[in-house]
Amino acid sequence: MSVYRPKGSPFYHYDFQMRGRRFHGSTRCKSRREAEAVERGEREQAKDLLKLASGGAAALTIDLAAGRYWAEVGCHHADSAGTWRDIERLIGYFGREKRLADINDDEVARLVAWRRGHRVKGKPNAPLVSPATVNRSTTQVLQKIFTRARQSWGMRFDQEPNWRTHRLKEPDEISRELRSDEAERIDEAMRADYEPFFDFARASGARLRECLLRWSEIDWGTGQITKRGKGGRTITIPITPAVRSILWPLRGMHPVWVFTYVAARSRDGRVKGQRYPITYSGVKTQWRRLRAQADVQGFRFHDFRHDLATKLLRKTGNLKLVQRALNHADIKTTTRYAHVQTEEVADALDGVQKSRNLSRTKRRKAS
Repeated sequence: MSVYRPKGSPFYHYDFQMRGRRFHGSTRCKSRREAEAVERGEREQAKDLLKLASGGAAALTIDLAAGRYWAEVGCHHADSAGTWRDIERLIGYFGREKRLADINDDEVARLVAWRRGHRVKGKPNAPLVSPATVNRSTTQVLQKIFTRARQSWGMRFDQEPNWRTHRLKEPDEISRELRSDEAERIDEAMRADYEPFFDFARASGARLRECLLRWSEIDWGTGQITKRGKGGRTITIPITPAVRSILWPLRGMHPVWVFTYVAARSRDGRVKGQRYPITYSGVKTQWRRLRAQADVQGFRFHDFRHDLATKLLRKTGNLKLVQRALNHADIKTTTRYAHVQTEEVADALDGVQKSRNLSRTKRRKAS
């Protein structure tokens, strides 16, 4: 194996040649065995790259393209497990040997129709998956693979699908605020061990997965939390006094994860009374129970994010500030909260009109 550790580097590097081309770089591994496994993977990717270089788009199968997309992009997503499931679904539908160049508008239309017939979580009596789910888990994933092939691998397609025509119409998202009475009922029904997690979600406006913090992601010195967010982007969350008061008392409860819960009973390897890391599925289950106990209707966990954004914009009137607070890549996404500014404009116009009416009344009385 062609792995070695350069002087002064803690990591092993790989360096090999194939068909006259040199492939080299860091394995980011401190163990030789792990480094050799990485090097084997790099050799397989090098073979694929050379195959593409010789055959062009004609040689690019959905299996090969999806594999490269996963290695270069998908595995770095915050929800990498979800990306993997979406990729496997595409390969299962088309078959591994399906050429990307043969996937046209007709093929994509059939794919969308097939996906629309699926039910949530595969249960027979469950509702059909939503248009948003079809768009994000199927059509957009395939489009991203095509885009990667064109922009990064130099592929050219004579009949790439018109993706816009295959995007299903989604209902407009409603930005829901939490009323004061609802917040009080949620606080009363909240389990004490889950309280810091939900407090952090409300104080930071972070997405659910972004709230699953590791201690290594928290930098007390710079006052920032840095982690990988939606789309694999690096996001930062400021450690405000409110956030600090939530996180600081949790130190020492777990060596890796910030938020933990106390097992209510012993099962599946857990021991009653001991603490374990809060998980994505665990939060969703707890949130369903909490909403039912607090009798809060039509408010999703993601609406904590909308709630903070709406209140922040109402207080500051600064859309750019809200964009940064929510870590939106594009301010167009943030403009969904512009209705708050519209409300302020309406109040101001109403105030002007009331002032005019008052002035008119005074003039009439004087005359």
